Amino acid sequence: MSIERYSVIDKKNPREIVLLKSSKCKWGRCTFCDYIHDNSDDIDHIIELNKEILKQVSGELNQLEIINSGSCFELPTETLKDIRDIVEEKSIETVYFESHYMYRNRLDEIRDFFNAKIIFKCGVESFDNNFRKFLNKGFQAAPEEIASYFSSICLMVGIKGQTKEMIKKDIALLEEHFERGCVNVYVDNTTDVKSDPDLIRWFEENYAYLEENPQIEVLWHNTDFGVGGENE
Repeated sequence: MSIERYSVIDKKNPREIVLLKSSKCKWGRCTFCDYIHDNSDDIDHIIELNKEILKQVSGELNQLEIINSGSCFELPTETLKDIRDIVEEKSIETVYFESHYMYRNRLDEIRDFFNAKIIFKCGVESFDNNFRKFLNKGFQAAPEEIASYFSSICLMVGIKGQTKEMIKKDIALLEEHFERGCVNVYVDNTTDVKSDPDLIRWFEENYAYLEENPQIEVLWHNTDFGVGGENE
């Protein structure tokens, strides 16, 4: 199975979503992530592939989410210009980007580049500092501080070593401090970090109510948004 790079999310917060290629993730050390293998040093190839992906965007939902295996700041400038052209041509009102916390002081560069509302998502994964060190996220910050930069975050649940108490606290902090969030149920990949099936079953039983929350999306599988898959 190859990587799917365009999809339409038609459940909560309907929007188009594209998975673009980028240069290498500047952090690139998260212990659980193997999507960095989608990165490339061939900038010309990245630009041309991204042009083809963006041609599929219709603008029908007035919202577009851009994801890549890293942060939006690792997309080529030419790709950012192509995104801007599509946003203007299709009258897209809201664009979602992902960014590592290390870029928190550069977010206005993207906001100023686009004539649209920009919502940034940050992969926090957990608010437990020790567990975040295990995941090697590369930053320590309180939820209040993160929320001062990012209105939307991603959490991860179901990893061996994680506990029910960690998850309870993480979900509570997400609901308390952030306008939006995405909870990713961990799926085994090529890394040494493994899932905890018992913990995932517990999460399914105790947090089914999140499905009714319009501001929180739960990805039971990492391809539930219709993009992603196995690296080619």
